[in-house]
Amino acid sequence: MPIGNLTSQLFANIYLNELDQFIKHKLKIKYYLRYTDDFIMVHKNRQYLEFLIPVVKDFLKNKLKLDLHPNKIILRKLSQGADFLGYVLLPYHGVLRTKTKRRIFKKLEKRTDEYKSGKISKITLKNSLNSYLGVLSHADAFKLEQELKNQFWFWLKQ
Repeated sequence: MPIGNLTSQLFANIYLNELDQFIKHKLKIKYYLRYTDDFIMVHKNRQYLEFLIPVVKDFLKNKLKLDLHPNKIILRKLSQGADFLGYVLLPYHGVLRTKTKRRIFKKLEKRTDEYKSGKISKITLKNSLNSYLGVLSHADAFKLEQELKNQFWFWLKQ
């Protein structure tokens, strides 16, 4: 099912509920976060997390007929932040991933050019800006938000 399809998120939540229950109730992981098919487990003991990798792989394979992506299993200290859904989550705040910042600026500049050439309406352009500002609202990004707004108006007035 296509990733952008709204029902894919619903189906992922229904299908992966078993994984959620397994991790929370059987493995007793207190700090667990999942969005669609991406998830994070936080524990103070690295060796315990290393022990859990094959346990979770086995559960996914045998119960849900799924595989963990081998290049997406990352163990790191919480102080280094967890790269998750376009953000870097730190113990007490989150910031936008650098790659996500660049992508937002590039796409908004493209949308501004589309507006100026008549390909999209003013409301569509405004919706694009508001969408990106919504992404920034989930991170500590006040300065970045101001920079994006200033750059947007600069592109618009060129």
